Amino acid sequence: MKITVLAGGVGGSRFVRGVREECARRWPAGPAGTDAAPAADGTPATTAEITVVVNSGDDLWLSGVRLWPDFDSLLYALAGVNDTERGWGRAGESERVSSELREWGAGWPWFTLGDLDLGTHLARTGWLGEGRTPSEVAERLQGRWRLGVRLVPATDREVDTHVRVDPAHPDVEGRDELHFQEWWTRHRASIPALGFVQRGLDDARPAPAVASALTDADVVLVAPSNPVVSIGTILAIPGVRDLLAATGAPVVGVSPIIGGAVVRGMADACLSAIGVETDAAAVARHYGARAAGGLLDGWLVDEADAAAVAALDDDGFTAASAPLWMHDLDTSAALAGAALDLAARVPRR
Repeated sequence: MKITVLAGGVGGSRFVRGVREECARRWPAGPAGTDAAPAADGTPATTAEITVVVNSGDDLWLSGVRLWPDFDSLLYALAGVNDTERGWGRAGESERVSSELREWGAGWPWFTLGDLDLGTHLARTGWLGEGRTPSEVAERLQGRWRLGVRLVPATDREVDTHVRVDPAHPDVEGRDELHFQEWWTRHRASIPALGFVQRGLDDARPAPAVASALTDADVVLVAPSNPVVSIGTILAIPGVRDLLAATGAPVVGVSPIIGGAVVRGMADACLSAIGVETDAAAVARHYGARAAGGLLDGWLVDEADAAAVAALDDDGFTAASAPLWMHDLDTSAALAGAALDLAARVPRR
């Protein structure tokens, strides 16, 4: 079984951990051995091949180092070294370097670089400076831990997301664009967004592993990540939509909206900026049904939104409802299982 997941950061990492756990339960690798060793966090091995296409629109340069927030969230979570209390960064983190940067007036005082995390950023920046591609750097970073999953950047180009804003707003100092991280982390999406721009997008192409991951997949899952700036950025890379349209695998998405509210973060502010209602069915229609030229074959909503299933079926989706809250590994695995079961109901193309 070859499973490809399109995912963003924190929410995506919870979902991917669930996919890995559910695959280990459905398709265990068998007796312990070199090829059947568990993942670094103890998750049993699986015969399934799981590839995660990771959003790179949140990436940025800061104090001379290259940060990949979504990739690192997935890397740390799958390795079992993430800070589960904060929901991001490394466990056992310290922040001496960030404190020193603030004393120098360098970087962003509201954007903390943990010391362990900074080690990752420095290693990545060094390898990029030596001429390695982001795909090569991604392989090297995840080689430190056995993940049971392959992480691939959506593109090897820099496509950092910026947010268009009204320069008259008192908090933007006359600028008409903010880096996404400033809008999201510093201002908590409180400044009305007029739109989102991924710089360098016109010259971007899918990273080399993305084409095979989508073309050869048995199932493609769209994680309940931000539909606009996470999944939306992956889909905006020229060529990705064509690959999704051509794949013979069922493409099943999981709603990031439960009962008219976002699961986490401020995705509602992003949806409002592009004129999409904060509603599970509205997000499905934003992606579109493949039967009508869109992207999805199936759409999984929470039980709170079960009333929308019939209308979604009429719109060309194979829809179903299931508990979507990922409270722990078991509920995350159950959600992944529901998505895989829904994919099995989709007629093969």
